[in-house]
Amino acid sequence: MRKSLLAGVLALAAAALLPATATATTIAPVTPYRAVCPTAAPGQARCLAQIRTDIHGGMGVRGAAAHTAALPSGYGPADLASAYHLPNTGGSGQTVGIVDAGDDANAEADLAVYRATFGLPACTTANGCFRKVNQNGATSPLPPDQGWGVEISLDLDMVSAACPRCHIVLVEADQPSFDSLAAAENTAVAAGADEVSNSYGAEEQNGMQPFQAAYHHPGVAILASSGDSGYGIPSFPAVFPGVIATGGTSLTRASNARGWTETAWNGAGSGCSAWIDKPNWQTDPNCPGRMTADIAADADPATGPAVYDAHDGFGWIVVGGTSAASPFLAGVIGLAGNPGRYADASYFYSHTSSLNDITSGTNGVSVDCGGDYQCNSVPGYDGPTGNGTPNGIAAF
Repeated sequence: MRKSLLAGVLALAAAALLPATATATTIAPVTPYRAVCPTAAPGQARCLAQIRTDIHGGMGVRGAAAHTAALPSGYGPADLASAYHLPNTGGSGQTVGIVDAGDDANAEADLAVYRATFGLPACTTANGCFRKVNQNGATSPLPPDQGWGVEISLDLDMVSAACPRCHIVLVEADQPSFDSLAAAENTAVAAGADEVSNSYGAEEQNGMQPFQAAYHHPGVAILASSGDSGYGIPSFPAVFPGVIATGGTSLTRASNARGWTETAWNGAGSGCSAWIDKPNWQTDPNCPGRMTADIAADADPATGPAVYDAHDGFGWIVVGGTSAASPFLAGVIGLAGNPGRYADASYFYSHTSSLNDITSGTNGVSVDCGGDYQCNSVPGYDGPTGNGTPNGIAAF
C-alpha cells in the first residue's frame, strides 16, 4: 500500500514536468482503506476486516424500504448472488455460527437495517432467527467491547447476503485470545451451528496446536479467513487441517458471459505451513506442509460489499478483507445445506469443475514466490484463491 502511494506521488510529480505536447501516463487511483483491528498481542488474534476510508454513506434504511432508489455503495446481496450464480431459495434449517471477540451492542439493530435495505426477511431474536451469546453460551453477561464492531457487522451481513433464510448465532468471546476464541468456537457448535465462520487470524506459531481440536467438528463446516497480508506465513486458525481456509479475489462487472470477472486480490493470505503436515487430499507440488487457501470469494476493499455499522458511528460503509469471504462462503454452504461434507476442505478438491477457476492476479506483493502458484493465480489450484470461487452451489 505504501509503495503504491509513493509510486503514485512520484508519477504525478513527473507528469507535472512534462511539456504541453507530451502525454502523461494514466495513474490508476489508489483505493484508501485500513485495518479495523490493531496488530494483535502474543497469544491473540486480530480481526481481518479492511474498511474503506473514502466512503461514508450515512445512516439508516435505504432503497425501496426507505422510498428511495439510492442503495448504499458497495455490492449488495443481489450483486453477489449474480456474481456467484446463487439460487434464491435454500438454507432453511441451517444455522451459521459467527465467532468474534467482544460485544457489539447494536449487532441485531444494525443487521435489521441491512436486511430491510436489501429486502431480506427479518432475522431477529423475537422470530428465532438471531441469537447472541457469550463464549459460555449464555445471553448474559456479554463481554466488553473489543473494537470488533465493524467485523461483527460485516460477518452478519455477509451471511445474510449469501443465505437470507439461514439462522445466525453470534458467539462473542471475552477477548481475542486464542483460548477465548477456541471456547467460543466450541460454544457455537454446541449452540447448533451447522457452519462456523472465523474472520480473524494470527501468524501460525508454536503453541497453537492445543487449540486445533476446537476447530474440528465433523458434521460442522468450519471456515476461517486466510489473512490480509498477502503471501507469507499462513494464518491460524485457517491453517488447521479441519478448517476451510478462505482466500480472496477482486470482483468486477464485465461484458462476458458470466457478467463478472475475478482476479486474485493482492492482500489475500496464502502460505505453506511449517507446523501442519500436508493433508492427503492436498496435492500441490511445491509445499510439503498444509497450503492455504482452499476456496475464495470477493475480498478486495476496492470491490467490497456494503455493510451497515451504526455501533461504531459509521453507518453505511464498504468493507473488504478475507473477513468478507469467510462468512459469505459459510453462508453459501448453509444455502446448499450440506455441512456434513466438510470435516475438512477435501470436497472442494474433488469438485473443482463446479467452481470458477481464478487464473490471474498475485498476492506476492511484499514477498515474491518467484512466479509460483503459491502467490500467483494460475489455472487449477493456487494459494491466493485456492480451487476457485462459487459457481452456483454444485460444489457446496
